[in-house]
Amino acid sequence: MWNYTEAVHDHFLRPHNVGPLEGANAIGEVGSLACGDALKLYLKINDQGIIEDATFETFGCASAIASSSVLTDMIKGMSVEDALKISNKDIANALGGLPKQKMHCSVMGQEALEAAIRQWKGEPPVPHAHEEGKLVCKCFGVTDAQIIRAIRENGLKTVEEVTNYTKAGGACGECLDEIGEILAAELKQKPLVELKPKPRMTNVQRMQLVLKTIEEEIKPLLAADGGDIELVDVDGMRVVVSLRGRCAQCRSSDVTIRDLVQRLLRENVEPDLVVEEA
Repeated sequence: MWNYTEAVHDHFLRPHNVGPLEGANAIGEVGSLACGDALKLYLKINDQGIIEDATFETFGCASAIASSSVLTDMIKGMSVEDALKISNKDIANALGGLPKQKMHCSVMGQEALEAAIRQWKGEPPVPHAHEEGKLVCKCFGVTDAQIIRAIRENGLKTVEEVTNYTKAGGACGECLDEIGEILAAELKQKPLVELKPKPRMTNVQRMQLVLKTIEEEIKPLLAADGGDIELVDVDGMRVVVSLRGRCAQCRSSDVTIRDLVQRLLRENVEPDLVVEEA
């Protein structure tokens, strides 16, 4: 279970500045639904280069929503030049910190902000360094330039940390060796075997399998009785769901969670999963 701060809980449960922004003249989009996290940041910037308003739409976990929410609060009233100085560390610090496995959510906020400001300036949607970079992680579209930037800006020392900050290597894992080579070059040492994590199911893989099981196995069973279920978050071995329809008012919802949802997820994903209702 991730150790979320009170600020993360507050911004997740009561996010600020949500939804499309009327009159927005700068929009930054990063991530994708297929990858499990996506952020669309809307900015309204005046002629003096001041960010007058900011809103967002996010698909992702609690950390992704909280990072997006606190970012919009941070940048209101700020000049675009000062906003460009905001790092993913600043976003995480504003939340009182994030679990290391969730740092990519703060990076996503930083990249969306940069993308929106570049659009407002009439510059290419992606920095030239990224355009020229070699694609390393095909699953998440991460280049070597993005990995190097994350290593340098955050002082990363292991492949696992690179995955936490960029998501590279977090799905199929085929690029872990190449990430290790990039990291070794940045650290000026020979590639080490221990830089590559032991094979394991990543949180992204776990979330994808949980979603698949819910859609294909659990939802049809609940729909037969007029019920439904929504995945809220996957934090390690903890799965948070919300029952909908008739299931939401059912007095035996705890039985449904334990004997149906948790049982099927343990059978189809991992035996140690614990399911909770939001």
